[in-house]
Amino acid sequence: MAYIPIRGGGSSLQFLNFPFGDTTYTKVFVGGLAWETQSDTLHRYFEQYGEILEAVVITDKHTGRSKGYGFVTFREPEAANRACADPSPVIDGRRANCNLASAGRPQPSFPYGPDWWAPQDP
Repeated sequence: MAYIPIRGGGSSLQFLNFPFGDTTYTKVFVGGLAWETQSDTLHRYFEQYGEILEAVVITDKHTGRSKGYGFVTFREPEAANRACADPSPVIDGRRANCNLASAGRPQPSFPYGPDWWAPQDP
């Protein structure tokens, strides 16, 4: 998708993600999909949360096979939040994972806390 800079009110520079505008709070990443899951299945599952602008399973450009993940873009941020309320939905009989795409990949938690490696004072 193309990003086109536009001037907002003032000196701030905003970016629009065509064709849906800013999807920071409306685009959901869905990972761990079954290989056979199609875009229409993704659409049917997530439409219970609100109006969908686009639902797409990402495929390999050479083989056409699913890469096991996709994206759902909702019209409203509230719908995306409802969709992410269950971070592990079952789609096509397989437990998937979803989160706002702008949040990025979930970070692993440290087993001993974030400072377990820091040197300790004697």
